[in-house]
Amino acid sequence: MKYFDYESVAREARIPPGKMRKLLRVIREEFPNDPLMYELHVLRACMAVRDGHIQIDDVLKSNSEDHP
Repeated sequence: MKYFDYESVAREARIPPGKMRKLLRVIREEFPNDPLMYELHVLRACMAVRDGHIQIDDVLKSNSEDHP
């Protein structure tokens, strides 16, 4: 079941496929058993990048610091 269309938002944000895969992996680690929360956080991250609030590299750096 899909909850959110984060793929189209990622395309709008021009997030490269490799960085998107990394983002998906990092967020999946945070929410391994909750698909709704997983997709919500992916969507929110993509929207923040799309809207210019943060750069994808900063999102990935921030998340990698949280997950050594």
